[in-house]
Formats: sequence, C-alpha cells, structure tokens
Amino acid sequence: MIDKYETLSSDLLTWIQQTIMILNNRKLANSLTGVQQQLQSFNSYRIVEKPPKFQEKGNLEVLLFTIQSRMRANKQRVYTPKEGALVADLNRAWEHLEWAEHERERVLRDELIRQEKLEQMARRFDRKASMRETWLLENQRLVAQDNFGYDLPAVEAAKKKHDAIETDIAAYEERIQGIVAISKELESERYHDTKRIDVRKDNILRLWDYLQELLKARRARLDKNLTLQRIFQEMLYIINWMDGMKVHSNTKNTHNTITIWPKQLTKWKILTVMHTVLTIPGPCCNQTHNPGYKPCDPQVIKDRVQHLDLCYQELCALAAQRRARLEQSRRLWNFFWEMAELESWIKEKEHIFSSLDYGKDLTSVLVLQSKHSAFENELGARRAHLQQILDEGDKMIQARHFGAPQVGDCMEDVRRQWQQLEELAAFRRQNLQDTQRFFQFQGEAEDLKAWLLDAKRQMTSDDMGHDEYTTQRLLKRHRDLRNDVARNGATIDALTKQAAALPEELRNTPDIQRRLKDIRDLYMELMSLCDLRQRKLDDAMALYTIFSETDSCELWMGQKETWLVGLDVPENLEDLEVVQNRLSILASDMANVQTRVDDVNKAVKQLEDSRHPCTKEVKECQLRLNKRWEAFKAMVVDKKRKVDSALSYHNYGLECDETEAWIRDKTRVIKSTQDLGNDLNAVMTIQRKLYGMERDLAAIEDKLNFLRSEADQLAKDHPDNAADILFRRAELDAAWDNLRATLKDREDSLGEVSKLQTFLQDMDDFQSWLFKTQKAVASEDLPETLPQAEQLLNLHDDVYDEMDAHEEDYHKVRDTGVAVTQGQLDDPQYQELDKRLKGLDRGWDELHKMWDSRKGFLDQGLGFQLFMRDTKQVETILNNQEYTLAHTDKHDTLDGAEQALKKHEDFVCTMDANMEKLASTLEGGQRLVDSGNLYSPRVQDKMDSIHDRYNKNRGKANEVTGILKDNRDLQHFLQNTQDVSYFIYFLGTR
Repeated sequence: MIDKYETLSSDLLTWIQQTIMILNNRKLANSLTGVQQQLQSFNSYRIVEKPPKFQEKGNLEVLLFTIQSRMRANKQRVYTPKEGALVADLNRAWEHLEWAEHERERVLRDELIRQEKLEQMARRFDRKASMRETWLLENQRLVAQDNFGYDLPAVEAAKKKHDAIETDIAAYEERIQGIVAISKELESERYHDTKRIDVRKDNILRLWDYLQELLKARRARLDKNLTLQRIFQEMLYIINWMDGMKVHSNTKNTHNTITIWPKQLTKWKILTVMHTVLTIPGPCCNQTHNPGYKPCDPQVIKDRVQHLDLCYQELCALAAQRRARLEQSRRLWNFFWEMAELESWIKEKEHIFSSLDYGKDLTSVLVLQSKHSAFENELGARRAHLQQILDEGDKMIQARHFGAPQVGDCMEDVRRQWQQLEELAAFRRQNLQDTQRFFQFQGEAEDLKAWLLDAKRQMTSDDMGHDEYTTQRLLKRHRDLRNDVARNGATIDALTKQAAALPEELRNTPDIQRRLKDIRDLYMELMSLCDLRQRKLDDAMALYTIFSETDSCELWMGQKETWLVGLDVPENLEDLEVVQNRLSILASDMANVQTRVDDVNKAVKQLEDSRHPCTKEVKECQLRLNKRWEAFKAMVVDKKRKVDSALSYHNYGLECDETEAWIRDKTRVIKSTQDLGNDLNAVMTIQRKLYGMERDLAAIEDKLNFLRSEADQLAKDHPDNAADILFRRAELDAAWDNLRATLKDREDSLGEVSKLQTFLQDMDDFQSWLFKTQKAVASEDLPETLPQAEQLLNLHDDVYDEMDAHEEDYHKVRDTGVAVTQGQLDDPQYQELDKRLKGLDRGWDELHKMWDSRKGFLDQGLGFQLFMRDTKQVETILNNQEYTLAHTDKHDTLDGAEQALKKHEDFVCTMDANMEKLASTLEGGQRLVDSGNLYSPRVQDKMDSIHDRYNKNRGKANEVTGILKDNRDLQHFLQNTQDVSYFIYFLGTR
C-alpha cells in the first residue's frame, strides 16, 4: 500500500506540473477562430480532464489515512511520506494549478475580446474602402473631361468649376487618411489578415495619386486655355486702341506754348510703350510650337499675331514723325523757360550783393559771411546749370534750329549779366573778410589785455604763505599762471601778424597801434613780476622746508637714540638674529633720513645764495642737524659692529662643527674602499662611493679658507676667546690634512685602476646626458601658436647643437670602452660592460632618429601656424567685406545714390586687390595639403571656408552693385519728374 501511495502521489504531482506548464504557455492563436478553439479546449480540460484528477487526489488522502491507521493498530512506527509527497505538498501543488488555470482563462478571454474588436475594425475598413474606391473612380472620369469652352467667359466659368472640384477633392484627403490610419492600427495590433488590408490600402492610395495627377494635368490644360483667351482679348483691346491713336498721330499741330507740348509729348510716350505690349503674342507663338497640348488651332494664333504686328508697325511710323516735331518745339521752349528763370534769379541776387551792410560787430559780420557763403555756393551750383543751358543753345544754333536767332540774343544777354553778378559777389566777399578781421582783432586784443591785467594783479600779491603746505599750493598756482603768460607771448605775435594783414586804411589807424603798444608793455612788465614772485616763493618754501624737515629728523633721531642706548648685545643666538634684523630695518630708514638731510642742506645753500634775511637762523639749524646726524650714524655703526661680531662668533662654532663632521665623513668613505679589490666590480663600487668626491673636496677647501679668515678677525674682536677660536681652527686643519693624506694613499694604491674608474665615470655622465636629451626630444607637445612653434623649433635646433658638442665625448667613451673590454669578454662583469656600450650605440642612433622625426613634426606645425596667421588676416578682410556689404543703404537723393555707387565701386576694387592676398594664402594651404601635412584636414576645411566666404562676398557685391545702379536710375528718374513738376507749377503760377 505504501508503494501504491508513493507511485500515485508521484504521478499526480508530475501531471500537475505538466499541466501548469501547459496553462502558463502564452502563445495564443492570432485569429478569432483559433482563440475560440483554444478557449473550447480549455473548457474541455476543466470538464473532462480535471475532475478525475481531483478524485484521485482525494483517494490519496484516504489511502494515506488508512496506512497510518493500520500501522498504529499494529503498534508499528507510523508511516510518513517523503518530502514532496505529503498531503500538504499535494494541496500546495493543486493550489498552484488552480491559480494557473485562473490566469489561463483570463488571458484567453482578453485575447478573445481583442480579436473580436479587430474583426469589427477590419469589416469597417472593407466598407469604407469600397466607398472610397467608388468615389475615386467616379472623380477620375469627371476630371478626364476637357469641356472648357471657346471664349473667355466660358473658360473662366470652367476654371471656377475646376476650383470647386479641387476644393472637394482636397477636403476628401482626410477620409483617405482615415483609411490609412485604420490600416496602420490593424497592422500595429498584428491582425492576421494584414496583407489583404495593405493591398487594398495601397490600391486606394494609388487611385488617389492617379486622381491628383489627373487634376494637375487638367489644371495645366485649363490654365493654357485661360491664358490664350486672355491674350486674344488683350490683342483685341490693343488693336482698337491703336486705331484711336492713329487719329491723334496724324495731326500737324505741334503748339507754340510750353504749357501744351508736355501733354502732346506724353501722348507720344504712350505710343512708344507699345513695343512692350507687343511681347504679349509671345506666349501665343509658344503655343503654336509646343508639341504637347494645343488649346487652339495654331493658324488662328499666327493670323492674329500678324494682324497685330502690322497695326503696330503703322502706328510706330506715325509716332516717330510726331515725336520729331514735338521734340523740336519742346527743346526751344524749354531753353526760353530756363533762360527766363536765370535772368530773374540774377536780378534778385544783384540786389542782395549790392547791399552796403557789413555788420556792426564780429557776430553780425560772421552772420553776413555765412549768408554770403550760402549765396556763393548757390552761385557755383547755378554756374554748372548755366553752362548746360548755354551748351544746349550752342547745339541748337549749330543744328540750325528754326529759333536760332532768338536763342543767340538771349545767350549773349545772360552771359553779360552773369559776369556782372560774379564781380559783385567777389567784391562783397573781400569787404566782409576785411571787416571780420578788423572786428576779430579788436575782440582778441581786448580779451588779452583784460587777462594780462588780471595776471598782473595776482603777481603783485604779498601773500607768500604761512606754512609749507600753503606756500607749496601758491607755488603750483604761480607755475600754472607763468605757463599761461608764456603761452600768451605767441598770442601777441599772432595779433601783430593779424594787424599787419589788415587793409592799409585800417592798419594805420591810431586805435590799432595804441592797442598793440599797450599789450606789449603790459606783457614785459608781467614777465619781470613773474620772476620776482618766483624767487620770493622759492625762498619761502625753502625756509619752511628747512624748519619742518629739521624738526622731523631730530624727533626721529631722538627716538632711535633712546632705543640704541638701552640696547645690550645678547648672548643667545636667536636674540642676536632678532637684533640684527631690527638694525637692518634701521639702516633702510636711515637711507630715507639721509635723503631728507641732503634736501635740507640744498635748501640752506639756496637761501645763502639769495641772501635771505633769515640766513643766520637757518645756518645754525643746519649745523645742529648735521652734527647730530653724524653722531647718530657713528652710534649705529658701533652698535651694528658689536652685534655682527657676536653673531659671527656663535656662527663660527657651528660652522666649525659642521665642516669637521663633513671632513670626517669623506675620510670614512675613502677608507671604506680599501678592501674592495681591483677587479671591475670593485672599481664600479669604488666609483659609486667616490662619485663627486673631487667636487666635495673643492667645496670643503673653500669653506676652510673662509673659516681661517673668519677666525683671524674674531680673534681680534674677542681677545678673551682667541685661544678657543684658534684651537678650533687647528682641529679643522688637522682633519683636513688627514683627509688629503687618506685620499692620496688611496690614489697611490689604485694605480691603473683609476683609469678604469675615470672611464666608468665618463660613461655614466654621458648616459645620464643621453637619457635626458632623449626625454627632451621625445616630447609630444603640439604648438598652439606661431610664437610657440618658432620657440619649439629653436629649442629643437639647440638640442642638435648640443648633440654635436657631445659627439666627441661619445666617440671618446666608445673607443675607451672597446679598449677596456678587449680580451676580457669571458668575465661576466666585462660582458655586462660590453652590453652597456652596445646600448650606448643604440641610444645614440635612436637619438638622431628621434631628432629627425621631431624636426619634421615641428616643421609641419610651423607651416600650419604660418598658414593660420595668414588665414586670420584673410578672415579679417572677409569680415570687413561682409560688414560693409551688410550695411549698404539706398539713398533717397540722386547725389547720395551716385556717391553710394562710387563708394561701392571703390570697395569692389579693394576686393580685387585683396584677391592676391587670398590667393597666396590658399596656395600656401594647398602646398601643405599636397605635402601630407599633419594638419591637412584642418587646412582643407579652412581653405574651403575662406573660398566659400569669398564667393559669397563676390556674389553679394555683384548683387549690391545691381541694386545701387537701379536705385541711381530710380533717383535720376524721380529728380527729372520733380523738375518737370516744378516747371509746370511755375508756368501755371505765371
């Protein structure tokens, strides 16, 4: 029974696990029928397959209970199923089965609902697709019809009907997009019949595109018909208009007044516009030669065009005759009108230039001169206009115009009046200039005299200041005033020249000569007063400076003397250093005080030279200050000497101890090399220990010489400690002699080995230099600027010079090494030495290769930086060109427009001149690219950028040239129309 239970429980658990795996499978059918079948299979499982298994689970529980009851009855150990076959495990597995069953049912029902929605959407798509296909086919048949009509109203009505069709079709596009949206949604939801949906959608889109093409083609044909009918209508209007203009062109009346001929000439200009109108048949002719759609019979178009051309030729012939007559009449009456206007203007200006008002003062004269300059400018502007009118009259006389006699008389009269007007203007200009110079001289003379009187009042002041500050301020004010007086000397000379330039009748008047004499006398008196007041102020300043500086210096010396008197020389080294530092600060302060004492002595000398009344008091003050200053300096020197001597004594003991320890250390190092032997390994060890010994011995000897001289001086300064000082010096000398004797004994014991040591030392030095140089040459620094590139290249060349200088050392070390290792290669140490020599050879060759590589790299960098410098200059030129082209304005006057055009033409010339700089830069960049420069991509990009910007600037310049020329022509036309308008208005007012 136990085996049966275990078998049945194991089979039931296996079935539950397999069933859960099946139920957890989420791979569902992608159609409504498939999902329904899966749901039906699930329901069959729940009704047919599941109940027996549930019954089997209950039987297992009963069987287990029976087994356990019997074993208790038989007093046997109760049977307990193994782990995984317990009733609780079966119940837990059954619960998992129930949960998987529930999830399977939920998923199947959700998928069933989704498939039903997709089927409904597909049916809606099919219904709408059928409607859209029907509508598209009907509209294609409608658009394919070309019933446009044969006159302009019928074609325009057809155009309106076509516009309505286009509007209707454009509104229908939203429905087409709705079909596409439904198709995309079905595709995104993975509908099972997506291929059929896409085929039908593509068919609808194809029909829609075909309808659009038919609509565009019908629009093109309709536009051609409409254009043709409009041209026919325009041709009819033009023919009728030309028939009316022929009647006006046949009249013989040219009129003899200037108020009538502009109207006649305007009618003729209207006739000349017809050459533009005749360009209308051009599209018609194109219609006849177009091999495609033809809205009309080509022969009809040709006949109408020929008829229009014939009418135009007849009208042009009549218009040319009429224009010739009108031009002659207009030329004559225009000349008379211009001459009449000039005569009126000349008479008006003669009255103004004949005025005897030359002003009463400088202001009124300047106003009259301004007015006269305006009159002369107007006269100059009229002169060119007069010459143009006279040239026109000469041309009329040479052409034997029917009004030539009247033209000659009028020209002669105007020339005579113009000559008189110019002479009168020159006479009035000269009189105004003389009057202006006279009044200007008077004003400047009065101003200068008033200023000189005020300066004299200041120079005669008795105020010399009451202290150093006020006197210094007065001195500054006096120097400024003296400079102003000196500058006014040139003003007096200018006044004299100005008076000499006046006319003789004004120059010899008593008033002018008196003014000049008064100003000169006052100026000379003022200069003498300046010198006198300067001396007084200098003396006062020197006196105040002496007293104030003396008091200040004595106060400072009193404070420092108090400190020096109470200062005792300390015995502690730290206190001595503090006192020495304070004395150094005092020395720098004494340098400043010495400068102030020197200034006091100079000031006293100045007062003595000027014989100042206070010279006696000043001299006593100077003697007192100098005496005290010398005593103070002597006190400071004595105190400083004592402190320095005490400090030197303390430092002497410390330096002796340090030097003695140094000597003993070197002696111990030399003695440690005696037991090493004479082989190569021993020599290398000796070399390592005695490295730098000679340099250290030289330094020790210099130190000993210094300490010997220091000991002699200290023995004199400190006689009480002289025995100790000399004893310390003797100990150092003994240690030094011992060191030198030890070194000499070691050198004698080494003998020939010293040569090997020298060789190893030279090789170590050379390898150290080689490693350092390789490290420097191996640098990968990139030059960022042109100065940096030049600097790196110069440094690299210096490295090469250094390599040349060390080449002799290399060969010397190499030859010595070969000689040392010859015949000794069986020794491992000499083998190692031979490897070092070979490594030295490789390092030397690699150094030259690295230098060559770095040299090429730096040359490329220098070339690139030179190119970048040139491109910056070119870009500056291009930036200026772009700014100038972007700020070109169109003027609203003819002169402004012509000046702007001339300025732009000059700018274009500068662009052509700068092209050489740009071309040279681009050629340099191309050479870099062709040579495979490291920066070739950046160079190419920069070249392309410069080339594109220059082409844009050139195109913009051509565009601006066209705009400015059009603006100039427009302003010229506007000015002509304005002149004609003024002329018509003038005639109307007369």
